[in-house]
Amino acid sequence: MPSFYRDPGAPTPNRPRGVGVTALIERDGTVLVERRADSEALEWAFIAGTLDDESVLDALQREVREETGFEIESASLFGIFSDPTRIVAYPDGSVRRITSIVFRVIPLGQSAPVLSHESLEMQFVSRSELVQLEFWPAHLPIRDALLDDMGEVVIA
Repeated sequence: MPSFYRDPGAPTPNRPRGVGVTALIERDGTVLVERRADSEALEWAFIAGTLDDESVLDALQREVREETGFEIESASLFGIFSDPTRIVAYPDGSVRRITSIVFRVIPLGQSAPVLSHESLEMQFVSRSELVQLEFWPAHLPIRDALLDDMGEVVIA
């Protein structure tokens, strides 16, 4: 599933803006990333998904559980990312600008993540490793904000 960020070649959205949640799952100074199964370029991304007919926190808990098997010990707001150049082209032909509500998440326990059908691989990486990964374009501003972490909620 291709995504775009500040890309003049991005397709024109043909559906209303989508809203989703993103989890920055942290453990011992590292953050969990997944190699997306739906990315032709096999890019890395954070755990994320669309907000369905549910609360934001229910969506966060559902996405984390579905994609990693983790339960959430705690979550705090990291930021809201609504740059209109963040665009996702879905397999059904819909193209949407996306808004992401991003949380820092501490998972319960120390177990390893369990892969879902949405991921080819997952790993906890350090900040220095994070900057080296080829990232899914729509998550680039989130990654960059995490790397620049100023300790304040990000609105971008």
